[in-house]
Amino acid sequence: MERYEIETFLTLADELHFARTAERLHVSPGRVSQTIKTLERRVGGPLFERSSRRVALTSVGMQLREDILPAYEQIQRAVADAAAAHAGVRGVLRVGFTAPRSGEVLVNAGDAFSTHYSRCTVELLNVTYGAAIAALREEQVDLLVAEPPVEEPDVYVGPVLFSKCRALVVPAGHPLARRQTVSTEDLAALPLVTAAGVSKAFGEEFFPERTPRGRYIERGPSAGGWEGVLSLIAGGKGATVSALAAGTYHVRPGIAYIPFDDARPVEYALMWRNGDTSPRLQAFIRTVVEVASVPGGSSCGCRGTGAPGPWECQRCTSSSE
Repeated sequence: MERYEIETFLTLADELHFARTAERLHVSPGRVSQTIKTLERRVGGPLFERSSRRVALTSVGMQLREDILPAYEQIQRAVADAAAAHAGVRGVLRVGFTAPRSGEVLVNAGDAFSTHYSRCTVELLNVTYGAAIAALREEQVDLLVAEPPVEEPDVYVGPVLFSKCRALVVPAGHPLARRQTVSTEDLAALPLVTAAGVSKAFGEEFFPERTPRGRYIERGPSAGGWEGVLSLIAGGKGATVSALAAGTYHVRPGIAYIPFDDARPVEYALMWRNGDTSPRLQAFIRTVVEVASVPGGSSCGCRGTGAPGPWECQRCTSSSE
């Protein structure tokens, strides 16, 4: 069998539709039909049952598919490995992330990446925001998924992978915990627990000193990690700002996540060191963007995006939910 015959047969066996098969292979439907007929003459009988309504594999066609698909996939992997070797896609790629949802995206991206670049291993590291930026700058990780903004000039902020509704995290006994939504003016209602070690730009984004109307926001204690921040909130020391989806992954008594009805969502973007154009890094970035472009669900109905730019969070724009 010629390569084009194998590809045509396997594609038609997958699509069971001549026009879609032709579209995938960038040929005409007539070329697909001719190739299949030639192949059927070679094996001595039909491989597909055809009617005006459906296309289906015959029992012989099913057996042929089962026999040649593993070998074809092995050849594809071998070609991809050879190309990766020439391109330098090998070794270990270290990727950091600050939120559980980012870790899920990276795990899926790692699976997709390994099918094409089996000589390159992806290692994941869960770190807090301040430590994550430092790890990237100090070359402890090659890539990072974290929340903008970043003010370090040697860190490049790439595409936004997804966004999540912004929420106020409050003690469960506080009156705000009984609300369906809060506003940014409610930041002045109780001290703001902050994360230690974050940049000035990050602090201004998540821990402002005043509300939009100019009300002073009292500063509460700070903690170096997310669990420490949550412990302070559960102990009644104040509130903090996070993605609403954090409540799905960090469930604990004594705290409540209340979505803002007037705040933009929290974004999660790819970040890497300026000037790093290594083939394995660029190949993995492309894979992550492709994986993240598939919309993912969340506790607040947020939708993912594979391209940079703002988008509308349904929960944030509707106080009736």
